[in-house]
Order: sequence, then structure tokens, then C-alpha cells
Amino acid sequence: MFNLKRRSLMTAAALLLAGAFAPMANAATLQEIKDRGKIIVGIQGDNAPWGFVNSSGVQDGFDADVAHLFGKELGVEVEFQPLAVANRIPALTTGKVDILFATMAMTPERAKSIQYSKPYAANTLSLYGAKADTAKVAADVSGWEIGVPKSSAQDKAVTEAVGSLATVRRFDDDAATIQALLSGQVRAVGGNRFYMKRLDAASPGTYEVKIDFLNAYNGAGTRLGEKDLNEAANAFIDKIKQNGELAAVTRKWMAIDLPTFPDSLPGVPFTVN
Repeated sequence: MFNLKRRSLMTAAALLLAGAFAPMANAATLQEIKDRGKIIVGIQGDNAPWGFVNSSGVQDGFDADVAHLFGKELGVEVEFQPLAVANRIPALTTGKVDILFATMAMTPERAKSIQYSKPYAANTLSLYGAKADTAKVAADVSGWEIGVPKSSAQDKAVTEAVGSLATVRRFDDDAATIQALLSGQVRAVGGNRFYMKRLDAASPGTYEVKIDFLNAYNGAGTRLGEKDLNEAANAFIDKIKQNGELAAVTRKWMAIDLPTFPDSLPGVPFTVN
């Protein structure tokens, strides 16, 4: 009886160890991506103009254009996997996607879970609310309910800036967050620089930017330790910055000149050590 129990415990331990060291499902190296002729890109599917599915059912937007350029650089086709905000990092770390071009604001917290590339986009995170409401400083939103996409950069920004004063309500994605404001579920929302365009399209002249929280930068995300794919992404970003392709994509989708990007960000390495 003792030996049977001992063998059972040893078998269970062996299975746990095997699971701990088993390879991630579908996780591919750079060479494997080239060999199969396809890279699977995690992207947002509901956050225009960053990433969205257009009226023809095709993945489109700023990040889609950048991803297509990366696929061209590698000589492979691009397959998109639209992801909700909270699912982006899990999809990468479990091997569901090879890389993220998914409006990934670069933060020290996320850099503990994924490897960032050099930045290739800039974003401003702000509080949006009705023009009829006054809110110029954090104290003005005391008692408000504020919506954010859960696990997003604006979730962090809003929570840190006004979370002690207001109730932060978290929604599945950007579309649900915007709808929460339009339908009166929340009094304001934390959003990126393009929320204003989407709010104006739904209810012209009703909303405005209340408070700017921070300027953020977006990078491509790969798995920790994947040096070859990180180096390929960085070389690609350097190339499209220099040859004008990134500037063209930025003007196309954001109607702005190419921003100046930092050479480093605190707590966010751009390369695999």
C-alpha cells in the first residue's frame, strides 16, 4: 500500500514537471516562422484606427499595415488573430500568436511578461466626458464612474490618477468602453487619442477631452528570451523609420508626422539581454 501511494505521488510529480517544461502550444521560432511561410500576428480587432475589421471583413488599420510590412520583410504571409485587450499577453505567452502588433503601450509591468521591441507608435491617454461636465483636474472627478478597457494602458493610467476618487469600471474592450459612455453607464472614459473621433461619430459635439494623463509609446511584443524574433523586429522598425514607410503609415492612419521616439524607457528593455 505504501509503495503504491509512493509510486502514485512520484507519477503525479513527474507529470507536473513534464507540464512545467513542455513547449508552449504552437510557439514558433523565427526560423520556424520562415519555414512555414506564415507569421501569426496578434492584433486588436475593434480599436480603429489601430486595429479593426473593416466592412469587407478584412483586418485593417495602422498595426495591420505595419504587420504586413514586417511579413514582407521576413518573406512570409501574415495571418491575423484579433484579440481583446486583456487577451493580448496570454495569447502571446501561450503560443497562440507569434508576435503582437496590438496597440501595446510599453510599461514596466508588461515588460515583466513580454519582450518589447523599439517603439514604433506614440499615443496619448486621456479622460473623455461630456462637454456639460466640468473636469480639469483629478479632484473634479470625485464620485464619478469612469470606464476603461480592462488590463489596458488607460486602465492603469486612470486607476493611478483618479482611482482613489472615482469608481473605475472595467469593460472587455474599447468598443464596450465607448458604448458605456454613450449609453450613460459611466460618466467618463479613459481612452487613446482616437476616442474623440469615435465619440464624435456617434454623438457629434457632445464629448471632449477632459484631462490628459500621459504620453505612451507602443512596441511590438514577443515572448521573453526570443532573441532572434526581437532582433528581427528591431531591425525592421529601424528600417521603416529610415526609409519613410513608417512615416507614410502614420500619416495615413493618424494624420500626423512621425513622432520622435525615445532611445530608452525606464523599466522597459527594447532588446533581449
